[in-house]
Amino acid sequence: MKKVILITDGDAYAKRSIDYLAEILGGTSLSYLADNPMTIDAQSMKNAIHTADDEPVYVLLDDGGVPGIGNGEKLLLAIADDPEIDVIGALAVAAHTQNREWSRVSFSIDQDGELQPFGVDKEGVITEEFGRINGDTVYLLDQLDIPLVIAIGDIGKMHGKDAIELGSPITEQALRIILEREGSRNG
Repeated sequence: MKKVILITDGDAYAKRSIDYLAEILGGTSLSYLADNPMTIDAQSMKNAIHTADDEPVYVLLDDGGVPGIGNGEKLLLAIADDPEIDVIGALAVAAHTQNREWSRVSFSIDQDGELQPFGVDKEGVITEEFGRINGDTVYLLDQLDIPLVIAIGDIGKMHGKDAIELGSPITEQALRIILEREGSRNG
């Protein structure tokens, strides 16, 4: 079974950050398959996951602002339904969505690296919403059996606090928590 971490962002900043962090943390980034919105078909994505050299496999998914269940969420469902894929966690990335899609999350990490019970916005600032996040490709996350869903602001941004030049520290922290929890779950 391939261990996968889902990331609900697919823009250029997210791709650069995840590529960099895969080198630091280990694993395989499939950022080259990400689009905003996603255009790859489900079978091609699953094939890429199954043939990835190292785990975890970082999969970026993005609806590009499409209301309702867009291509990113259709891919998310296909990945989660594959019996040979073990989704060990997800980064639910906040967005300024007009259709206000949201998901429950385990917790959030704000732009200062603090764990929070409330959601965060695109800049990583705490919102008033307890245990949930508004985002673009997050609608189905809490309907799936994912052991840990962490909400964060926009990857590689957050008023510069998650910039690649700084090593994308907020995104790295979130990924490390997923990897640590996975290790303790199987340890």
